[in-house]
Amino acid sequence: MPDFEPIAGRYLTVAIDGVDHRIFLEEAGRGLPLLCLHTAGADSRQYRHLLNDAWVTERFRVIAFDMPWHGRSNPPDEWWLTRYRLTTAGYLATIRAVWQALGLDRPVVLGCSMGGAIVLKVAADYQDELTGIVGLESAAYAPGRYNELLHHPAIHGGELCASYTYGLNAPTSPEASRRENWWYYSQSGPGVYQGDVHYYSLDWDAREDIKTIDTARCRVALLTGEYDYSCTPEQTEQAAASIPGASLTIMEGMGHFPMIENYRDFRPYLLEALKQML
Repeated sequence: MPDFEPIAGRYLTVAIDGVDHRIFLEEAGRGLPLLCLHTAGADSRQYRHLLNDAWVTERFRVIAFDMPWHGRSNPPDEWWLTRYRLTTAGYLATIRAVWQALGLDRPVVLGCSMGGAIVLKVAADYQDELTGIVGLESAAYAPGRYNELLHHPAIHGGELCASYTYGLNAPTSPEASRRENWWYYSQSGPGVYQGDVHYYSLDWDAREDIKTIDTARCRVALLTGEYDYSCTPEQTEQAAASIPGASLTIMEGMGHFPMIENYRDFRPYLLEALKQML
């Protein structure tokens, strides 16, 4: 018998700001919708362990999608005439479009890094339509990661971005898992990681927005790895301090990519956060 995993992948056409996009998503499980957002320059493969976790999929319908320009999702038509630049407004519109196209009722939105940042804005703007958010490596303000060399004709962008982010893993995470994430990063399109970091480091600032989040209406769990120097524990602590009732966990032995770099050790932290959403 073939040893299939329980993950099913398919394509969805969704209009984002009036423009059709071909989006790839994968999902597994039944129950409360759990919409997962990948990190900058990567794709939904980072959630393969979570999608295969029976405890999670017995309680949640887990959905992870590739952002436009990422992984198996196409850029929009005439992409060659523009330069990819993600913005806070565009990112929020994309999440909202996928959420509505799938008809998700009061989902939990989970994101990591740039995804862990935008979930704070999702909670601020749509808290009455959510069960909650789980922010991995969440910061309300995260300058410092952008630079022009991330997309330069003299530099192999795939190897650069993969190695630039490799150091964000915890040194104690399994090498095979760290290199798996490196491999995903090495496959991103030219300028995509830089375009994402444009949002993350130059456009993103939700320090005032998050003060409006009411955790009685939308539950908030924030988890950050102790080795993360892109979104530091201190940055997540600052975000949590602005959201009364938010739970905050600093994960020992973890870096910037907990769901892919060391799922075994991340899992107990994740399950505790998900139990808060049930």
